[in-house]
Amino acid sequence: MTDSIYFSPLLPWQQSLWTQLTERVLAPPHNLPHALLAAGMAGMGKRAFVWRFVAWLLCHQQASHRQGACGHCESCQWLKSGTHPSLQVLPLTSMPLDAEHENAREGAKSNHKKSNSSNKSAKSTSKALVTIKVDDIRALQPFIYQGGQGLRICVLDYAEQMTIAAANALLKTLEEPQAQVHLFLLSDTPSKLLPTIKSRVQQLPLQHIEPSIAADYVQQALGVQQALGVQQALGSTINREIVSPEQIKQLLQLTNGAPLAAVALAQADWYGSRALWLTTWQALRSGKRSSLAASDYWQQQLSLSDFIKLTELMLLDIRRINMGLVSIQNDTELPKALAQHKPTEMSMQGLVDSLQQIKISLQQNIQEKFAYDKLMQALAVL
Repeated sequence: MTDSIYFSPLLPWQQSLWTQLTERVLAPPHNLPHALLAAGMAGMGKRAFVWRFVAWLLCHQQASHRQGACGHCESCQWLKSGTHPSLQVLPLTSMPLDAEHENAREGAKSNHKKSNSSNKSAKSTSKALVTIKVDDIRALQPFIYQGGQGLRICVLDYAEQMTIAAANALLKTLEEPQAQVHLFLLSDTPSKLLPTIKSRVQQLPLQHIEPSIAADYVQQALGVQQALGVQQALGSTINREIVSPEQIKQLLQLTNGAPLAAVALAQADWYGSRALWLTTWQALRSGKRSSLAASDYWQQQLSLSDFIKLTELMLLDIRRINMGLVSIQNDTELPKALAQHKPTEMSMQGLVDSLQQIKISLQQNIQEKFAYDKLMQALAVL
């Protein structure tokens, strides 16, 4: 059909909520709330749920396809191409497209050649840094208030990025619901939303996931994907456990119980480099390796943004152990390394400050080599 998020399978922990909402739409008096908020940490599947539900609401065959949009009607075809006349999305970069249209849109933005990892990093960063301004909200008004035009849906992704003026402009729409108009707000950090906004929307209960369901999902996702890779390489069938329960437990602990984030973490190149990071840190601290040599090496291994994620994860566990807590990462020798040398709180804070400064510098298009060099120098004195 398509790899678009509109038509992806319903996540196991979302079935109950899906049934409740679809029944409210199909059964009289069709009382779906005017404005809904999907909020909570990344990796819980809130965006997958909202986009899937939006597709179903707009689908011309929804009554006969209660578990998701049909994927074939005129509405579904519009969604795939990103040209649905009854859907408005802020920011525009959050509009899901299928692979063909996504590649076309990305190609139209730039003629520069970049690696896949760089493209993904730039795309996620651009979304995270986007600001929704008052003019963006005002531009939605004609779409919202055009009477007699049938069902209309507005999706505001990263809603916490609204300016104060934009949030106040949105309040008018929330306070004056229009027939057949539905607003969906998505937020990774709902604490940043104005209380007046949160009080006028109904929050979707998407945050709580039973640990056993989360573990089963991660097991199946990673096990199936790894098994397929081995099958393709060896031409054989896999009938053994691919991911251990201990590994799954660790992944979920590191991602605060978010299954999608746990799967993404396991698949991230930098996650598999934790032991190497530890070796580099020990070599830098002992003077066996220079910061410039380490920088040159790691520039060939990981993008700077990935190395920052790796460093932040390791630093988090270092702090846990320093406070007398048990290490989350049972598959590294971090506790053994810290038994020989425990960084001071001052040195750890210095590394945190360096990481923040480097993140800001990257937004200003500083060369990665200089930033990498600086980070290695900070790591050497940890």
